[in-house]
Amino acid sequence: MSQLRSGDAELMQELGEFPDDDLEVELVERECRTIRPSVPEEGVELDPHVRDCVQSYTQPWLVEKSPSLAELCDDTTRTTLTCSDFNLRALQPDCRVENLLRFSSPEELDRFNLEARNSNRYGELFGLYPPIDEDAVAIRPIPDCPKEHFGQRILVRCQTIKFDIEIEPLFATMALYDLKEKKKISENFHFDINSDQMKGFLRVHTPHTDASTLARSAVFSISYPSPDIYLVIKIEKVLQQGEIGDCAEPYMVLKESDAAKNREKLEKLRNQAEGFCQRLGRYSMPFLALANITLHSYNTLPLNGRIFLLFFIKSSRFDLKQNVIFEMLCVELIVYCVCRQEGERLSDEDLFKFLAEIKRSSNQRRVKIIPVSPVPEMVPGCLSPELIPVKPVSEKNPRAVKEVLEFPSSEVYVPHNIYRNLLYVYPLRLNLTNRLTSARNITVKIQFMSGEDPSCAMPVIFGKSSGPEFLQEVYTPVTYHNRSPDFYDEIKIRLPARLTEKHHLLLTFYHISCQQKQNQTGSVESLIGYSWLPMLNNDRLQTGQQCLPIILDKLPGNYSLHSPEVPPVKWMENHKGLFNLELQAVSSVQTQDSHLERFFTLCHALEGKTTFPIRVGDEKISENMFEHELKLSIISLSSSGLEPLVLFLHQVLDKLFRLIMQPMVIAGQTANLAQIAFESVVSVVNSLHNSQELAKDHQGRNCLLATYLYFVFLALGLTLLLSLPGTGGLMAHPESRYSTLTRATANTVGFMLLQSRIRSTSNPDIPAPQSPEDTEVSNILGKFELKFELLFHEELALQMVVSTGVCRENVYKYAWFFFELLVKSMSQHVSQLDKKAVPRRNRFSDRFKDDITTIVNVVTAEIGNILVKQQKQAEKVNISLAFFLYDLMSLMDRGFVFQLVKNYCNQVLHVNMSTLISMRLEFLRVLCSHEHYLNLSLFFSSPASAPASPSPSTSSQTSSSCSFQDHKITAMFDLSQDFKQRHYLTGLLLTELSTALDMESEGSVTFNVLQQKAISATYSLLCAHDLDQRCSRPEVKAKIAALYLPLVGIIIDSINYLDFTGTALHKSRCKSGGPEEDPDSITPINQSVAMAIAGNPFNTLARNALVSMASTGKTTNMLTAETSRNLLMCFLWIIKNADQNLVQRWTVDMPLSQLSRLLELLTICISCFEYRVKTLQSLTQALQKSQQAKVRLEEALLGGIGARGQMMKRVGGEENLRWRKDLTQWRQTNDRQDKSKAELDQEVIISGNLATETNLIVLDLLEMIVQAVPLADCKDNVVGGVLKVLLHSLTCNQSTTFLSHCFSTLRALIVKFGDLLFEEEAEQCADLCQKVLHYCSICVDGNRSQACATLYLIMRYSYSSASNFSRVKMQVTMSLASLVGKSSDIHEEYLRRSFRTILLYAEEDTEMQSTQLPSQVDELLRNLNSILSDTVKMKEFQKDPEMLMDLMYRIAKGYQTSPDLRLTWLQNMAEKHNSRKCFTESAMCLVHAAALVAEYLSMLEDHKYLPVGSVTFQSISPNVLEESAVSDDILSPDEDGVCSGRSFTENGLVGLLEQAAELFSNGGLYEAVNEVYKVIVPILEAHRDFRRLASTHDKLQRAFENIIQKGHKRMFGTYFRVGFYGSKFGDLDEQEFIYKEPGITHLPEISHRLENFYSQCFGDGVLEMIKDSTPVDRKKLNPNKAYIQITFVEPYFDDYEMKDRLTNFEKNFNLRRFMYTTPFTKSGRPRGELNEQYKRKTILTTMHAFPYIKTRINVIQKEEFDLTPIEVAIEDMQKKTRELAEATHREKPDAVMLQMVLQGSVTATVNQGPLEVAQVFLNEIPADPKLFRHHNKLRLCFKEFILRCGEAIEKNKQLITPDQKEYQQEMKKNYNKLRENLRPMLERKIPELYKPIIKPRIENRYTH
Repeated sequence: MSQLRSGDAELMQELGEFPDDDLEVELVERECRTIRPSVPEEGVELDPHVRDCVQSYTQPWLVEKSPSLAELCDDTTRTTLTCSDFNLRALQPDCRVENLLRFSSPEELDRFNLEARNSNRYGELFGLYPPIDEDAVAIRPIPDCPKEHFGQRILVRCQTIKFDIEIEPLFATMALYDLKEKKKISENFHFDINSDQMKGFLRVHTPHTDASTLARSAVFSISYPSPDIYLVIKIEKVLQQGEIGDCAEPYMVLKESDAAKNREKLEKLRNQAEGFCQRLGRYSMPFLALANITLHSYNTLPLNGRIFLLFFIKSSRFDLKQNVIFEMLCVELIVYCVCRQEGERLSDEDLFKFLAEIKRSSNQRRVKIIPVSPVPEMVPGCLSPELIPVKPVSEKNPRAVKEVLEFPSSEVYVPHNIYRNLLYVYPLRLNLTNRLTSARNITVKIQFMSGEDPSCAMPVIFGKSSGPEFLQEVYTPVTYHNRSPDFYDEIKIRLPARLTEKHHLLLTFYHISCQQKQNQTGSVESLIGYSWLPMLNNDRLQTGQQCLPIILDKLPGNYSLHSPEVPPVKWMENHKGLFNLELQAVSSVQTQDSHLERFFTLCHALEGKTTFPIRVGDEKISENMFEHELKLSIISLSSSGLEPLVLFLHQVLDKLFRLIMQPMVIAGQTANLAQIAFESVVSVVNSLHNSQELAKDHQGRNCLLATYLYFVFLALGLTLLLSLPGTGGLMAHPESRYSTLTRATANTVGFMLLQSRIRSTSNPDIPAPQSPEDTEVSNILGKFELKFELLFHEELALQMVVSTGVCRENVYKYAWFFFELLVKSMSQHVSQLDKKAVPRRNRFSDRFKDDITTIVNVVTAEIGNILVKQQKQAEKVNISLAFFLYDLMSLMDRGFVFQLVKNYCNQVLHVNMSTLISMRLEFLRVLCSHEHYLNLSLFFSSPASAPASPSPSTSSQTSSSCSFQDHKITAMFDLSQDFKQRHYLTGLLLTELSTALDMESEGSVTFNVLQQKAISATYSLLCAHDLDQRCSRPEVKAKIAALYLPLVGIIIDSINYLDFTGTALHKSRCKSGGPEEDPDSITPINQSVAMAIAGNPFNTLARNALVSMASTGKTTNMLTAETSRNLLMCFLWIIKNADQNLVQRWTVDMPLSQLSRLLELLTICISCFEYRVKTLQSLTQALQKSQQAKVRLEEALLGGIGARGQMMKRVGGEENLRWRKDLTQWRQTNDRQDKSKAELDQEVIISGNLATETNLIVLDLLEMIVQAVPLADCKDNVVGGVLKVLLHSLTCNQSTTFLSHCFSTLRALIVKFGDLLFEEEAEQCADLCQKVLHYCSICVDGNRSQACATLYLIMRYSYSSASNFSRVKMQVTMSLASLVGKSSDIHEEYLRRSFRTILLYAEEDTEMQSTQLPSQVDELLRNLNSILSDTVKMKEFQKDPEMLMDLMYRIAKGYQTSPDLRLTWLQNMAEKHNSRKCFTESAMCLVHAAALVAEYLSMLEDHKYLPVGSVTFQSISPNVLEESAVSDDILSPDEDGVCSGRSFTENGLVGLLEQAAELFSNGGLYEAVNEVYKVIVPILEAHRDFRRLASTHDKLQRAFENIIQKGHKRMFGTYFRVGFYGSKFGDLDEQEFIYKEPGITHLPEISHRLENFYSQCFGDGVLEMIKDSTPVDRKKLNPNKAYIQITFVEPYFDDYEMKDRLTNFEKNFNLRRFMYTTPFTKSGRPRGELNEQYKRKTILTTMHAFPYIKTRINVIQKEEFDLTPIEVAIEDMQKKTRELAEATHREKPDAVMLQMVLQGSVTATVNQGPLEVAQVFLNEIPADPKLFRHHNKLRLCFKEFILRCGEAIEKNKQLITPDQKEYQQEMKKNYNKLRENLRPMLERKIPELYKPIIKPRIENRYTH
């Protein structure tokens, strides 16, 4: 620190110096569920194994802790922003901006604006940004604390068991059974619901009752829920005379309700029961087993059959991660039925058979499922299975709740955590059938004996209900008169901690006399015999099934030392096994596995002065074989069962680690066990990882091993230190008897270790201590100072290095375990050192450092090897190595650790595979999240001391920072080699980021993930710095930002990869194909800027085309919107916190091209962080979508020791700062899903805060750029670029705060560079006027006042140049016209108020009073006000599109003399049409606009390639000629401000026409596309724009192909005549229009639409629709009503026109005449006979030709003429003939269509059609000569008709299929018949029509 400059030294102090140590070990008190730990009984000397187990279950945890830096995080004085700071809704007084013109210089204005911007800013940018959903790479989760295993828990409360009569006490037992596994899965829970009267019957036999036996509630645990689990309740009663059925009979026949009738019987039964209770109260008998429970009703059924009470426990109703409660809320448990309990069917096998029957029957009937609800985490008043009270202790409830021990149906892999030593005895069966004895009521008395004297019966048997807690003896239930009874009882015994050979079960068999004989007062018990079972067999606990013989004699002496087979006594049935029982142990000290038992026994033989030979099981081991047997036991550990290995995992690992360290001296020889013990550890680790049953965390770590390392592991040296008496070390604990080693053990171990000269068992080269042995003994036993040269981490590292083969492969495969083992051992070693006396670099030996270097190099190489085969495994090893080096930085010399990092990078840096880049990123992400990353990165004085070539860590403490003066400013923003050497870790990370962004994309998902990882790593680092309270000072943040300056250059270079839409909506738009979207649903961002980015200079259409361009231009290596936002957040954070002078100097030196990219980047920032107004619903959906991943990651972080998690924990006190967003606005309510409206509103406002802050950062940088403009070379380009960005920000949703500062910056720009802007940036100024005018119309007063002030300054500073001011006036006028035309929500009242405010500015501007400015402003505002008045009507017709377009048309017509405004309104109309999908009309608007521009261009200059005004466009539409009204006398092109928009250029003309062509194509008018491009192509050819020519011809090709493919299939418009009648229509009264509707629009559709709309306008009952098309008689109409007449019309063409209109398109384009027909008769009826049917044709002519710029056009002329009946017939026959000809002569004949036309012509069913016409009009020659020609014409029509029918018949013959031959024949027959019927009439000619008109000359010659 001495070499640091004073300023840097202070900053270093801010960040905190290197602490002496990061990782400390700390004792954490073990949490105990019960009020006292479960420990063995007092005063018993324990076996070594039991002692170790008990110590393991009671000692505190030893955990690594980092020193808390909470004092650095005291944020009591820190202020956070509230909602009101950026309140978007707050209304401020509508007043003028103060001091608008009162500044002395531009510098003073800049200073004032800067102070305003910096006030009330938010310090922590990332505090406003929602946390990203990131992978948990840098998270090392804290494993769950070891605790007792519980499955899903259910609480059962039993309140009443009631029968119809109550005559005796009953006792119940409850347990769970798994039918599928055929296993009892819980111990018994005993309870009774007896009344005090019934309990009184047994008072003689119950001396006292303990409170624990009164429990009526139990908590069951189920580890493996299944639908086959049943809750079974069995009921017993006091033994009495009679069979079970006889005893149950009163319950079947008697009822309490019949009390009067049965009173005497009931009383007698009670007296009998009381007598039996007093005499036989200690004996019970089976009574009932209940098979169902009715929860809400009483049902009593006959007692027949056997019954069990069952609960179905449905797994589907269980949440696998939460406890549940099964509460019997019934008032009474009602027994469905009771049966005779058959004494032969009481075993569990019989029970399972019955359960299977129940299940089969329940499948056929509806089974009621008992509802469950969550059980409380802690049930007050609980007792553990050992009857120890569980916290919390209940003070109010006297009745306890018992926890029922589970016997899991499958293995449970959870290590033992508490002392438990229980034995369950299950008597099964007794067979005395062959014994000639009177013993029939048999019971077995069971006692647990510690000796043979009767007084040695131990009170260790758990009592049942309503009695003592512990008993010395219990009796099994009696089955009446049964010599071979089955037993179902369960005896629970608390085993002594130390079992000896004398401990045994004593079994005494009795016959019970139920009936008291006369004059007999003796005992009711008659002894049958004895049996016994020793607890130990070869020092192992006996469990499993046993079959014992029964002795008839008195028990012999020392019987307990032998098995029941040995003593020579009198046996029943010749020593035959007669009594079956089963023993089941639930013990955390009895291993019940031969391999484990052997291993533990041999290990404990090392701890004391063992006498050889030693007994292990049934064999003896001599001293010579001890080492061999010990090695075998170590090897055979892998052969032990997985469950016992897991249960005793902690003890096994402890013993193996002790063997690695502890040398064994046998007969003076040192045995080498370290290697074999290490290999066994590796084997255990491998087994646990390979097991499918064991859980792993997200990094692939076995959870059991992670828990052991974190909580349990103690290095051997530390264990010795802590355990020595008198040290007062870390192991001080209240339960010292169980939590420390005994003095004798410690002395013994110490003696044996010293005896071996403290040599390494695997490395004899480690020198022995020089001091004599006696001195060392005195040091240990006297001074208690351990200075071992042999340390666990050294031995472990050595074993890892020297391992070979499969062992070595597994060591590095599961390297995480050994790395964490090393780190914890090292941290325990460091915790014992005198840190002040021992330098950091001397903490560990050189040999150990060499081993660590070797390990890291080997693991790095192994990563590459594994990567080829197992990528996932390689990634896990890579992360493990990163965390290992992360931990080493806290313990070892940091120069050494950096050398290891360098070695890693050298090995993997040269390969740029995407997988390796990803792994390097994860590696660096972990390292960079270290607590002292900043210190290690910031303060290296020179490249020589940088860790690129690592040096001792003292250099890092004596380094100084690099100054800005040493380098060129621009070089600081480049990722140079010098930067990488000075800032090693940062350089590596930024290099990887740059590599990921610049890689050639292969379009793979992996590539996108790689980019996301790189950006996420950088983002996380900056986020951590931003939220680190030690870095809160601006000077510190500036220093940190300087560290990341090269990131700015990387981001600028990556601008092409950024998603500039920056919106979540972009994804859905891309998927659904942009142009089809509703334009109103697309966020209106960056129209002009996006167009510029897309390379399109024309911005006249909606944003649909923009979005499609943006999406189609996106390459495969584009970043996603979310990733772009994260990267831009990093950029903005650096710009916000970097030294402002530095940034400004950087922008000055920046090349113009780089500056342009920077401005483009700022534009993208504005788009990406635009404030989007979210509804509560959309916000809630967005929150719920990410909630699950966020919560999961948060839990992992808060519960993890991730690298970044540790870093955040240290800087943030107790919480993790990366997620401590509760210090910021975002995280206050974001953790819950059930948010209130207020909370959701709060989040909306916070997202507004983020948008405001990011935009203010952009504004700060723009101000810096502008202030550096005088130093730059290209002022105009810079100022114009800045103005573009500012204008873009105004197009986005912004807060009031930002708009205030943005308008201030705009005003400063106008003041400083007004002339430059108005002269060089005319187009930008037009946009500026439009944006400012828009804000003049909004309802927020503050924004409006700022906009008014800005607009006035634009007028004022443009006034200095007359040309500029006139241009500004025109731009403002056009902006208003455009604004009111496009926006439907313009508030004219606010605009008018703004106009008044601007006028007030002009009147109060004293400097300008002498000029014409005030009057000019007044004139301009009056014009604006008149334009505004036109918009009032437009609002009224927003829902009537035709009327709205008429109004807009009228306004545009009014601007005929103002080309700019007319063009604006034509573009407005195009926008409206396009939004309604009227593409043709929209295109016509643009064609008219193009014609207007062409008129203007033709006046300026005469170029042959340009169109000659609007005349050129006649081929597209004759309507365009109306644009030629703009002539020289009206328009002067030289007039300033006229035709100054970007559209009045050649490029603008081409742009309008290209968009029109695109719209024509969308509308299906492909022929018009060709006509449009005929105008465009000459212009492009003149400009030699071959690229666009190629594109043009490509579009033309597609248009022609569409004509060919679609041809006649295209559907053009449908037309209707609509007449309005009635005064309520106002101007529309008696007006007739032709409406153009989309193709295939039916009359009811348009009728329904108009009827609905006008009914809403006029109200119900006012509008009437006229159904027919007859002329409307105004006199017959109701003046109080409105009428609409709608008629379908068709285009009408004269015969000469039809010659030119050949195609379908030509018959539907340029239409002005339409026709509809009205049938009538002379009698007034519309329809009549053929000879009286007339038809009236009405021809309507419109003012303009369709298609036009409107969809309805006025009718200006109407013509009518009538057709006579014969003329009607002629027309009909001509139509039929025409249809036949078309169907016959099509290029691709359609058989179906042809047959349809034929059927209508010749089929018999319709023959009367044409035939009847002929018979009416051709049968006779008309008398009236006027009809001769019509008669003849009709005759000729029929002749042609018959001809066409014949052709059609022949054509059909060619087209029919074989199955249609009969059809064809029938058709031919009908045709012939028709022809024959018509022949006479067709051959009859009218003679008068064929008389010669002129006589022959020959007659004249003969006359002479």
